Amino acid sequence: MRKTTQIAMARAGEATPEMVKVAEKELLDAEFIRSETAAGRIVIPANVNHSKLSPIGIGSSLTTKINANIGNSTLTSCPSMEVEKMRVALKYGADTVMDLSTGDNIREIRESIIAECAAPVGTVPIYEALGLVDDPMDLHIDLLMEVVERQAEQGVDYMTIHAGLLRAHVPMAMKRTMKIVSRGGSIIAKWMNHHDRENPFYENFDRLLDICLKRDVTLSLGDGLRPGCLADASDEAQFAELAVLGELVGRCREAGVQVMVEGPGHVPLDQIEMNMKKEDEFCDGAPFYILGPVVTDCAPGYDHITSAIGGALGAFHGAAMLCYVTPKEHLGLPNAKDVRDGVIAYKIAAHAADIALKRPKARDRDDAISRARMEFDWERQFELSLDPDKARELRAEAIAERENPADSTVPEKSDYCTMCGPKFCSMRISSEIK
Repeated sequence: MRKTTQIAMARAGEATPEMVKVAEKELLDAEFIRSETAAGRIVIPANVNHSKLSPIGIGSSLTTKINANIGNSTLTSCPSMEVEKMRVALKYGADTVMDLSTGDNIREIRESIIAECAAPVGTVPIYEALGLVDDPMDLHIDLLMEVVERQAEQGVDYMTIHAGLLRAHVPMAMKRTMKIVSRGGSIIAKWMNHHDRENPFYENFDRLLDICLKRDVTLSLGDGLRPGCLADASDEAQFAELAVLGELVGRCREAGVQVMVEGPGHVPLDQIEMNMKKEDEFCDGAPFYILGPVVTDCAPGYDHITSAIGGALGAFHGAAMLCYVTPKEHLGLPNAKDVRDGVIAYKIAAHAADIALKRPKARDRDDAISRARMEFDWERQFELSLDPDKARELRAEAIAERENPADSTVPEKSDYCTMCGPKFCSMRISSEIK
């Protein structure tokens, strides 16, 4: 078992097996991965107790990663459903999975996910802690640290901790249209107000670092004051917290703990670049992990699209990982189909950014599918699709819906589709030009 963290070993000049594996996946030199990990610009979430893990790197110099949130609620779902969502997320390309369970069987769900999941697994420990008290105001630091330690021992690779939201920030947030939309952030804010005390995670941050150091848990510094609507984007509350997160990044690195920073939220398109640059400046290049951002508030049911638009732009301007949003955002707990739709939307966003950033071989797949289209090689097109199942479904549906289903003149392997037919197929026509 590894006895220290990836960042500590990188600083000691050692390219760990995890760094070598990341280098292979990214088509980069292992020394580059080591040096960027040493600087804190790349993190490799890899709890020493997560035996199933296939490590990945998260950083703005690497391919854009996506995370899929799963987990039950107090109203719906069960352990088997959440494991199935995890399988769907990984099948369609999620790079990490976060278990955000808040209902019953939290430990059982997490244990099942970690045992089967080859991707890094993240959590928000305060959710489990809340299930252990009758009143959220009864939370105390010993209980919070007990839960963090138990999850670290279980094999959780990264944890969202809302340590940057301070008492002084709360009055700023109360001026907003939607106040505080982060679950963890709202609980911490109310706790501070009720007890007239500072954020317990902030006051006891060294205790948190000691736990993370033992198992190499990466801290994902939560944005408890992320904007929950366009009207609240880029305000004083958001950036006041970001400044504190920058301070905490320095403390993590000094302690030898890997760290990344979570970001907004709901942000208009024209503010996304500025937000990415501010995080890079405030947090000294720590990997930025963003939720969307959602770029318009008036499309419930389609927020996997409104947020993927923002995610593509955020990744192009420096975000390292995108947290997916599903069509159920703002409406309910996602099911397996919602997970699939959210993952695919974000794979598209991440891939588009990687192409624009000219990541090694990022466009190879696009060029290959273009050649397959020109050759009317339908099976090759399906294989190269981000969602082969969906492509096959729609092709079969198109064939089945032609005007005369009994007509065999539109075979599945035709040199045209039902959009143009044989007479108007531009690719077939142009290929006949001498």
